[in-house]
Amino acid sequence: MTDFLNWITLHQQIIYIVILMVFVGIEIIGRVPSVLHTPLMSGANAIHGVVIIGAIIVMGKAEADNYLALILGFLAVVLGTLNVVGGFVVTDRMLEMFKGKKKK
Repeated sequence: MTDFLNWITLHQQIIYIVILMVFVGIEIIGRVPSVLHTPLMSGANAIHGVVIIGAIIVMGKAEADNYLALILGFLAVVLGTLNVVGGFVVTDRMLEMFKGKKKK
């Protein structure tokens, strides 16, 4: 417990910055008009490709007996892939709404 408290004391400024980023992010996302929400979010989901690449690098550099790194890397790859695919599916569905109706 003492080590954890020492770590918090050493990284106090970074922790404050992360907390501030969370609140700023919530405010920014909350003020996006609903018309722009879907394209912006699907674009943001596509950025998770960077997460996938980072997770693959972590898994590749992890030692064979470091199960925590391997499990977290695998979860990051799976969840990042789901987010990327979901972003493109949402974008495709949104673009389908703007296409003209086909005549029979």
